Amino acid sequence: MSFGCYENEGTKWLCLFGLGLAATLSTQGSAQGQAAAEYRTRTEAVKQWPREAVRGATVMVATDEQLGSKAGVEILKRGGNAVDAAVAVAFALAVVEPAAGNIGGGGFMLVRLANGPTTFLDYREVAPGKATRDMYIKPDGKLDEQASVIGYKSVAVPGTVAGLELALKTYGTMKFADVMAPAIRLAENGFAVSEKLEREFREHKGGLEQFAMSRRIFLNDGKMLRSGDTLKQPELAATLKRIARNGAEEFYGGETARMIVADMAKSGGLVTMEDFAAYKPRVREVLRAKYESGGHQWEVLTSPPPSSGGVAIIEALNMLKDVPLKSWGRRGERAHGSGDDASSICGSSGVFGGSGLLKRAGGGADRSLLCEGISGDD
Repeated sequence: MSFGCYENEGTKWLCLFGLGLAATLSTQGSAQGQAAAEYRTRTEAVKQWPREAVRGATVMVATDEQLGSKAGVEILKRGGNAVDAAVAVAFALAVVEPAAGNIGGGGFMLVRLANGPTTFLDYREVAPGKATRDMYIKPDGKLDEQASVIGYKSVAVPGTVAGLELALKTYGTMKFADVMAPAIRLAENGFAVSEKLEREFREHKGGLEQFAMSRRIFLNDGKMLRSGDTLKQPELAATLKRIARNGAEEFYGGETARMIVADMAKSGGLVTMEDFAAYKPRVREVLRAKYESGGHQWEVLTSPPPSSGGVAIIEALNMLKDVPLKSWGRRGERAHGSGDDASSICGSSGVFGGSGLLKRAGGGADRSLLCEGISGDD
């Protein structure tokens, strides 16, 4: 994981990480928020994490950060639907999870309506128009491993704000300003730094201290934030307020865009106003599959390329088709983890084959994950 940040004077620092969201429109009702815990390395006391599955009567919000989950629950309690909540969560994570949730990157959203229709929104970042094939290759012909993840030339054209606005306008019921209120509040008033966030700042100190803005905000000018300290981000709050007032148009053609582009031009970045103006989120067809186990059958609706996750999930299920998961006990509950490493098999460029995308994995010794016509790097 890398913060991949760069200084943006007067606005905020932008991270280079995307955010994926899934939302199902549902009736409003009681809701519970639970920070997802399964995959993180953590030092938090075990007693803080439930030993059994958390259930909600009608709706549920699950994110990697409890404050993100609470933002979604807040919107649901105010009458919003699942997409309203998902958009609120995305903006809240831009504040409380700076290593991943952000408005300077991109993401995906899978939406299934209550009456069945399903859509996949692709708002991943795209390369700037000035990007070249060899721009991360050093004079000696070797890859500069840092240039593609840290610094101004590593920054792509962000997609998050445009994608979230599209989702809200198409499937939501609330205004941008309403769903962004929790995020603005967290940025302006601050929130308590968690043990996890303290550890991440420490681990990524080398990258963060390269830029004055990130050094000041996230490293506290070298004093280092501790668990329990309050992190306020007034520049980010100001950016979010501009977006809340004027929508994605502000981010892609207004004051925020102009400030980012000016900073890019000054510091060797590639993103231009033309890049911002040309960015458009894409609507893609959902990837579908069938899964059978124990006499039951499910239809799997998941992400298509350029996301590698959906392909990996379906192939993992193919491999597990004849595996007696029930006999594994609690280990069977985590069988889906077998697809984690497999996701690296398929990349995430915008170019992929329309036929032969998936093949059923062999049932014998060869249980390979097979992807065709997909290239890129997730």
